[in-house]
Amino acid sequence: MADLALVNANVLTMDPGRPRAAAVAITGGRIEAVAVSPAEVSAAQVHAAQVVDLRGATLLPGFNDAHNHMTGFGMSLAEVDLRSPPIGSLDELYAAIARRAETTAAGDWVIGSGYDQNKLGAHPHRDGLDRAAPGRRVWLRHTSGHMCVVNSLVLADLGLDAAAPDVPGGRVATDPDGRPSGLLEERAQALAGTLVYPYPLAQLTDAIDRAGAVYLAEGVTSCTEAGIGGGWISHSPVELAAFTAARNQGRLRVRVELMVASEVLHQLGAHPDDGLDLGLDLGIRTGFGDDWLRLGAMKIFTDGSLVGRTAALHDPYAGHETYAGHDASAGHDASAGHDASAGHDPSAGGYADEAGRGYLQADAAQLQATIIAAHRSGWQVAAHAIGDRAVDLVLDAYAKALAAFPRPDPRHRIEHFGLTQARQVTRAAELGVIAVPQGRFASELGDGMLAAVGPGRHDWLYRQRSLLEAGMVLPGSSDRPVVAGAPLLGIADMVGRRTASGAPLNPGEAITVPQALYAYTAGSAYASRQEHVKGSIIPGQLGDLVVLSEDPTAVSPDRIAGLAVLATLVDGRCRYDSGAIDGWR
Repeated sequence: MADLALVNANVLTMDPGRPRAAAVAITGGRIEAVAVSPAEVSAAQVHAAQVVDLRGATLLPGFNDAHNHMTGFGMSLAEVDLRSPPIGSLDELYAAIARRAETTAAGDWVIGSGYDQNKLGAHPHRDGLDRAAPGRRVWLRHTSGHMCVVNSLVLADLGLDAAAPDVPGGRVATDPDGRPSGLLEERAQALAGTLVYPYPLAQLTDAIDRAGAVYLAEGVTSCTEAGIGGGWISHSPVELAAFTAARNQGRLRVRVELMVASEVLHQLGAHPDDGLDLGLDLGIRTGFGDDWLRLGAMKIFTDGSLVGRTAALHDPYAGHETYAGHDASAGHDASAGHDASAGHDPSAGGYADEAGRGYLQADAAQLQATIIAAHRSGWQVAAHAIGDRAVDLVLDAYAKALAAFPRPDPRHRIEHFGLTQARQVTRAAELGVIAVPQGRFASELGDGMLAAVGPGRHDWLYRQRSLLEAGMVLPGSSDRPVVAGAPLLGIADMVGRRTASGAPLNPGEAITVPQALYAYTAGSAYASRQEHVKGSIIPGQLGDLVVLSEDPTAVSPDRIAGLAVLATLVDGRCRYDSGAIDGWR
């Protein structure tokens, strides 16, 4: 007998062989049967301990966010929200900091997140933060996560009050007077982190719990945490213990895959014949864990962000004095081959922002060596690469790794794949790479990206359709808290491709609603090598489901973002109930 039967449902299965159904039976946390005919539906009802009538609501596999920062999002819920709207100017930002400072003891921290200088007109400055929060330490994170601003008290703690040191893979910005302005880019953010890291495990566990509650209300049942344990993105060197604690306490509300920061991996001293050059102690690597909590890819940062103009490009950002408009007739055709002699060597530029092209976060040879060693040691690799120069570096590394150490179906990833030429899509497909772009970036970051790259490269931004046409599998992801993470928002933007101002963002890369739904379910499962256990409504898969008020494929695309999540099930149990459907227990 089934534990639960969901009947009178509009089921979108993500199973090409049986795309729609009317009822689903779940036993032991897994899907037992999918009913289409009236006889099958009747049998599901008769042989179930609990029957819930969905009254025509739409049932899908639970959403799976293939790239997010769960701990960071959970912590941001307790910080000053600096997103625009409602924060639309620097004066409004300073006012928000002043309000929080009023309830913050002298010497303590005022922490905010989500500001975007493209929307405010400029980055906040240390002097403005000093006036807003006198006697308090102020730390504001940029919406991209790739830079932050601190005030004078923090700079003094760091010994940076008067002079800016060189930081490999990052930058301490200065103002016109030559003083540090408070802006810390990329790896320079780790300087501020030394004053607060590591966070206590209890605080991180609380953040994971807070985030999970939000995820369930948005229909998310699985997610991938894109970097733990090391580097500037980390919250603690023992971050895995916070997720373990959340699970042991019954507070890990969704299934989580953890990417391990490249900085954590080290030489193992294994036998030379084992090929275990780089990894974690005991030989633990990708795939260790279970259906609730498991290790995923090694995460390595190669460059920064487009809106922060730190992503590594082959040619300068728009507005830079050497920007030439990137006219294809001038030798910048997207179909052109990778030719180092023509100035397209991905290793060029190194740490420094050379000629306004952004920069790599480490020496190119070092980045490639780490990728190759991780591949040889059996890891799936997830390389953050947004600019086309960084993407070439990663593709070169994957090609070298596969040639030197062949492995079947490694499914290496490129996170973001933000500004890419057509030849790079072709090469990624040939190498079996999974590109992981973020649909929601269109509306929240799109205007800043369009301005950063200039008109000649607008058609290179955040491809989707090109990936599918090349035969690649497209996952769905948010990069939350960089942007709002609700999957329905991301799905709407994958289809709509409009910026906050209403401008089209590379509209030729828009995809259909069914394709976007598949990305956020089966596509994300594939990116995690988990398509055999989740992502579709077929017998044997996990009973992780979401109930929506209407069918996203049957409403106008501009209504998708406003559809309601009525219930979310994990392991066949209702973990979020909006109250719209009776019978859950």
